[in-house]
Amino acid sequence: MTASTDIPAFASAFPAVDEAQWRGLVDKVLKGGKFERLVGRTADGIAIQPLYPRAAAAGPRAFAQQRGGWTALARIDHADPAGANAQAKADLADGARGLQLVFAGAAGANGFGLPPTSAALRQVLDGIDPASMAFELDLSASAMDVPEALADFILETGLNPASANVSFGFDPLGAMTTTGDDRAGWSAGAPQFAQKIAELARLGFSGPFCVADGRIVHAAGGSEAQELAFALSTAVAYWRALEAGGDTHATAREKISFRLAADADQFLTIAKFRALRRLWARIEEASGLDPKPIRIHAETAWRMMSRRDPNVNLLRATVAVFSAAVGGADSISVLPFTQALGLPDAFARRLARNTQLVLLEEANIARVADPAAGSGGIEVLTEELAKEAWSLFQSIEAGGGIASPAVRAKFAAKIASVHATRLKNIATRREPLTGVSEFPDIHEPTPDVLAPTPTASMRGVFAPVRHAEIFEQLRDRADKAAARPQVFLANYGSIAAFNARATFARNLFEAGGIEAIGNDGFTDALSMAAAFSASGARIACICSSDALYAEAAADCARALREAGALMIYLAGRPADNEVALREAGIGRFAHAGCDAVGLLDEALTIAS
Repeated sequence: MTASTDIPAFASAFPAVDEAQWRGLVDKVLKGGKFERLVGRTADGIAIQPLYPRAAAAGPRAFAQQRGGWTALARIDHADPAGANAQAKADLADGARGLQLVFAGAAGANGFGLPPTSAALRQVLDGIDPASMAFELDLSASAMDVPEALADFILETGLNPASANVSFGFDPLGAMTTTGDDRAGWSAGAPQFAQKIAELARLGFSGPFCVADGRIVHAAGGSEAQELAFALSTAVAYWRALEAGGDTHATAREKISFRLAADADQFLTIAKFRALRRLWARIEEASGLDPKPIRIHAETAWRMMSRRDPNVNLLRATVAVFSAAVGGADSISVLPFTQALGLPDAFARRLARNTQLVLLEEANIARVADPAAGSGGIEVLTEELAKEAWSLFQSIEAGGGIASPAVRAKFAAKIASVHATRLKNIATRREPLTGVSEFPDIHEPTPDVLAPTPTASMRGVFAPVRHAEIFEQLRDRADKAAARPQVFLANYGSIAAFNARATFARNLFEAGGIEAIGNDGFTDALSMAAAFSASGARIACICSSDALYAEAAADCARALREAGALMIYLAGRPADNEVALREAGIGRFAHAGCDAVGLLDEALTIAS
C-alpha cells in the first residue's frame, strides 16, 4: 500500500490543468456552440455550472443537532393498530432506532395512516419500550390529542420525560394548508397550540413539540426555495405563538423542529438541508440570539416515487438518504419502494430499513460533519438557494406570514406555476424518469403489497403529486385495453442506420404501454408494408437515418398508408422536407423534446 506521504509526490507527476485549458477542450467539443448549453437551471432559476473551483475558504457548517449519526426511523402507517404494532416491533428488532408514527390524514400519510385516537396509539405501542428509541409524530388535524396520549404512555413506563426522545409534531398551520380549512383561523388556534405545548413542557418533556413541515410544498410540486421559505415562515409563526403563550424568546425557539423532503437530486438535496440551517441561524441572529443547531427530520420524497418499475425507487431512496445525511439531517425515514402501489409488506419495509442501515453502519456516511464543505458546486448552490429562499420568506412575511389565507393563496399560485413547468419538462422527457418515461418495461412483474393505495382524497394546489403519474395513467389505459396496443417499428436499411432511432421509438411508445414490434429492417417499402399488415398493428413508426429518410421515407409512408396504417410516425425531426413527408402520410414526428404525453395519448386512442 502506498504511504500517505507518497501521495503529493504521486500527484506531482501529473501536470496542473487550469480552467482555461479545460474551456479550450470544451470549446472543441461544442464546435462553435454556445457554452451556455452546458449550464443547467433549477426550478428556482439558479444556474448550475458544469465546473466549479474548490471553495477554499469554506468550513463545515451543516452541523446536525445530534452527533454520532442520524437516527434511522421506521415509518408506521398501518391502519390496523395490531398490524402496526407487529410492524413496529419487527422494525425495532431489526435495526430501526425509532418510529415515525403517521396518522390518517397527515401530510405524509398518502392514503394510509394510523387511526388518530389515543386508544389506537396505545395498541400500536403495546410491548414497546420508549427508553431506547425516538418518536416522530406525523399528525393530522384530527390527531391533535395523540401527543398527550404518547406523553401519558411514556410517563407510565417510568421513563424520565426529559430523557425521552420525542418530536411531538404539532403542525396546525401545516394541517390548515393541506386541508384548506381556514374556518377557525390561526389567531384563534394559536393560543390553544401554545397551551398544549406548555402542558407537555410542564410534564418535563424537552421536545421539540412543533414542526415546520416543508414536505407539504415539496409533495405539491414546489421548488426547493419554496419549500424552505414555507418552513421558515411556519417556524416563525410558531415562535411568535409560543412567546405569546408565555415562553421566553430563547426557550420558544428550542421547541421548534423542521421536516424536509429528500429526493434523488443529490446536490440540490444536500444544498437544501445545509441552506435551512444557515437560514434559521440568520433568523436567530436577527432576533438577537446566538444560533443553536436545529432538529431536522428528512423523509424520502413522495413525488419521486413511481408505481411502474418500482425497483428504481430503491435507487432513488438510496440517493435521497445519502443526500439528507450529507446535508446534516438528524433523523431520516424512508418510503418503502412499493409505497406508491399500496401498503408495503415486510419485504419492502426491510429494504427501506436497510437502505439507511447500510449507509449508516457500513458506508459510515455519518462519521464526517458536513462532508460537502469546500465543494465549490455545493457551496455555491447552498448560498444561491439560501438567497432565493430568503427572498421568498421575506415576501411571505411582508404580506402577513404564512398564517394569512391570502398569503397562502398567493404562495400556492407560485407553487402551481413551478409544478406546471416541471410537468411540461416531464411530458417532453427533458426531465427523464427512469423506468417510467425512459427504459420502461411493459412486462414487468408487480410487487406485492398488503393493500392497494386508496383513491386520493386530497385536492387543491397542496395535494401531494407524483411526477410519474402522467405516464402511469397512459400505461393504465394500455393495460385495460382488450388487447395490448402495438406499434410497428418500420425499420429501414441496415441495423447501423435504424438501431438508434428504433431504440428511441421503442422507449417512447412503451412509456405509454404501447408494445413495439421490432424487426431486422427492410430494404424496400413493399416488404415493409407487407410485414406491417401481417403484424396486426394499427400504427407504425418509420426508423432510419437522415440520409435514408431523404431517399425513402416518403415511399415507405405511402406504402404503409396503403397497407392500412391509421397513423404513421417518423422517428426524428423532419428537417427540410416536412411538407413532402406529411403529404406522403406521416402524421407526427417523434423526436427528443417532443410532447411525449400528447403523442402517446393520441397513439393509444388510435392503436387500441
